Parts: sequence; structure tokens; C-alpha cells
Amino acid sequence: MNYSIVLEDTLKKLDGKKKLLLHACCAPCSSYVIEYLSNYFDITILYYNPNIDTKEEFLKRLNELKRFVKEFKTKNKVQVVSLGYNQEDYLEIVKGLESEPEGGKRCIECFKLRLKKACLYAKEHNFDYFTTTLTISPLKNSKIINEIGHDLEEEFGAKYLYSDFKKKEGYKRSIILSHEYNLYRQDYCGCRYSKKVVKK
Repeated sequence: MNYSIVLEDTLKKLDGKKKLLLHACCAPCSSYVIEYLSNYFDITILYYNPNIDTKEEFLKRLNELKRFVKEFKTKNKVQVVSLGYNQEDYLEIVKGLESEPEGGKRCIECFKLRLKKACLYAKEHNFDYFTTTLTISPLKNSKIINEIGHDLEEEFGAKYLYSDFKKKEGYKRSIILSHEYNLYRQDYCGCRYSKKVVKK
């Protein structure tokens, strides 16, 4: 399935402005996604990333995200909500998966954790859709992420917005915006395991 085309078709069929809950991992990954989707939605960014290895790193990414949202001009409203630093949420779901390779079962459980939180938040607060910036990364499997979103929609009833933001030069645009706004671009996904891979 071409999730980029699915997204375009969904956007074309929107009836009036809708509310989107956008799970975001950081400012650079959010930049292009905000630029694109804020033409169609009022966006609330949900910053829920218990995978990040230290509170200092967590706050650094959050503050950069808030700064970008404040400085970047959008057609519709964009705001940021943080659920705080809850690393125990992450450590609990990856027990026994510590030695998994990057992109393996540990990462899938991490995607599920963060997307489930977004799904439940979207349902509780009556958003029209929820989605995530994670599909903009060339290192992340968009098929797996979208299948998780689909399964959560089926289970909990919050509508999932399919995406593959890296397509149509979305990732390239995120790099350009990151340079324009001098955004902090981390060199690892966030968890202690991905940090070890970078250091090798």
C-alpha cells in the first residue's frame, strides 16, 4: 500500500477543518509534517516519548519542538502538549528485548506504546484523527507503523491518519527546515540502545 497516496486521498475528502492529534518525537521530524498538515487541521502535538534515555535529552527535544511551533507560521492553530517524562513506561515494555537489533521487536513495542497513548488521548479528547511523525524517518518502517495505527483504530475507535511522510521529499524538506530554524538534530533515535549503536 502506498500510504502517501492514501494520505493525499484522505486530505482531499476532508469536509471542513478537522482536529488532529499528532504524536511527535522531536522538532526536526515534526517540521515538514507540521508544514504540510497544518493546511488541513488544527494540530495538537502530543509529546510522549518515554523511550528517551535521559530527562535532559527529553527536555532538550521538547523545548526545541516548542520553539519551532512558536516561530513557524501556520495556516491553522498548532499547540504542544507534553505528558511528562515517564521512562518506566518504556523500560517495562522492552524487558527481555534489550539485545534486539535496531528496527527489531524492541522498536515495534516502542512504536506500539507511543501510538497507543496517542490513540487513547485522541479518543478521550475527541480528535478527528491521530497520527505520528515517525514515518518521516528513512530508518523506520512505515508499513509497520501504519499497521499499528490501523490495529489501534480497530481496537479503540479513534480514527488513524495513514502516512509515509518521507515520501515526496518530505524527509529532505525536514532537513531544510531544520537548517532554516537551526533546530537541534540528535544523532540517535532516543533510547539507550540506539545510542549504543551510534557510538559503535
